[in-house]
Amino acid sequence: MNDFIRETSNNLDLSDNRPLKELLYEAMRKTIILGEVATGVRINEKEVSRQMNISRTPIRYALKQLENDDLVDHVQGKGVIIKGISIKDAHEIYAIRIALDTLAEITAMNNMSEADFDAMNQLLVETEQANELDDVDMVMEKIAEFNNMLYNEANMPRLKSIIYKLREYLIYFRDIAIRARVRRDKALLEHRIIYSSMRLKDKDALERITRQHLEASQVFIIKEMEKRKNN
Repeated sequence: MNDFIRETSNNLDLSDNRPLKELLYEAMRKTIILGEVATGVRINEKEVSRQMNISRTPIRYALKQLENDDLVDHVQGKGVIIKGISIKDAHEIYAIRIALDTLAEITAMNNMSEADFDAMNQLLVETEQANELDDVDMVMEKIAEFNNMLYNEANMPRLKSIIYKLREYLIYFRDIAIRARVRRDKALLEHRIIYSSMRLKDKDALERITRQHLEASQVFIIKEMEKRKNN
């Protein structure tokens, strides 16, 4: 329990101006998704309130959101128990992402104009420049813009809605992967190849590089999750 409170406190960004309940929810979610505490741990609302000096109202809100995310269980007689995200969950999430991203990219490829491709290229240039400056936060911001551009250009609202739900997990997966320089460099190269394949209307190459890109990310994330589990 103390581990959960400590890690949640470390992940709580009070410099953000959003409501405390949202910040607390995100801090708790990050703590659980990154495997910084063991599954099966009980979250005591009263103890969290006491140790973090936070009223119980935002804590209840955060725990309710975590239950909606299927990251905790409310067990009668025991209270709120951490479920977390397992390696099996990560495999499933990436399998879904490979299928949906491939569909989104192929659809976007057929929808995009030359001006759209020019804008995508400029976005990649800005990402590469940020990487040269080792501005990791900017790289992650630009990668998120790249992904959003793909989903927007695909113009498939239901697909985008499904991806958005997965992104609650993938945001943190990306954080782990992109902060590692070797994986970050490789990911940017893969994005460049995705762009080139789309602009050339090479569907086979696009399917191949998309799978390669996401499988490489998956392998990296699974290794990190295993390290955290063994520590």
